[in-house]
Amino acid sequence: MFSKLRSLFAGSAPAPRAALPEGTRAYAVGDIHGRADLFAALTEAIDADDAARGAAQTTMVLLGDLIDRGPDSAGVVERARQWQAARAVRILMGNHEEMFLDSLEKPEVLRHFLRYGGKETVLSYGVDEDAYYAADLAETQALMRGAIPADHIDFIRGFEDTIVLGDYAFVHAGIMPDVPLDQQRVGDLRWIRQPFLDHPGSHGAVVVHGHTIFKQPDIRHNRIGIDTGAYETGVLTALGLEGETRWLIEAREQDGAIQIAQRSIS
Repeated sequence: MFSKLRSLFAGSAPAPRAALPEGTRAYAVGDIHGRADLFAALTEAIDADDAARGAAQTTMVLLGDLIDRGPDSAGVVERARQWQAARAVRILMGNHEEMFLDSLEKPEVLRHFLRYGGKETVLSYGVDEDAYYAADLAETQALMRGAIPADHIDFIRGFEDTIVLGDYAFVHAGIMPDVPLDQQRVGDLRWIRQPFLDHPGSHGAVVVHGHTIFKQPDIRHNRIGIDTGAYETGVLTALGLEGETRWLIEAREQDGAIQIAQRSIS
C-alpha cells in the first residue's frame, strides 16, 4: 500500500496513475462548515452509491472543517458521530477544529475563532443570542463549556492529521512540498496554501485536500482539492475512489431544495 509513498522527493515528473488496493473503496467529503442539511443529503447519497457498487471495504474520510461559518455545526458534529458509529468513518482535524479546541482555554484564540465563523458554532449549540452578545471573552468561554457536550469536544479531539489509503494521502489543507509525509508540520497540514497549491512536482502520493475553496473541484496530477465552499455556495462535494476510478458526488442547494448530482472524472 505504501509502495508509492517511500519517497516524497520524486522530482517534477507526473505521478503514476494513483489507485486504491483491490477490494477497497473510499469517499472523501470536503469542508462542511456547518451545513448539516447538505451533509445529511450527501451522506445518504454516498451510502446509496456505495451499496449500488457492490461489496468492498469502504472508508469514508471527512477532510476537516466540519464546523464554523454555516448555521448548524452542532448538527454536523452529531451526524458525523452517528455516521462513524454505523460506518468506517475517519475524520481529519481542520484549522477550524484546531481553533475551536484552543478557544476553550485561550482567550486570544477565542477572539480569532469567533471572528472567523465560531460565533455561528457557539449559537448552534443553543447559547442564548442576547447572552452571547453581552458576554466578554471569559463569559463566552463559560457559555461554551456549559452548552457544548463533552462528548462532542472529545470527539473532535480524536480527529486525525493524515490518512493514507493506497496511493492517496488525505489531509485538510495540504503538505509542504519536498517534505516526507511523516515529517510534515501539523500547522502546514491544517493551514497551508502556497507553495503547495501551485507546486508542479510529484508529492509521491496524490494529495486529497480541502481548506481552499474552488468553484469546481481542482483536479491535478499531484493533488485533488474538493472544498467547494458549502457555507457560501450551497455545494458540498465528495470524491469517490475505487481502483483507478474516480467520481464526484455533489449535494447542491437550488431554489430551496437539495439536489444530488454525480459524474465521473479522469
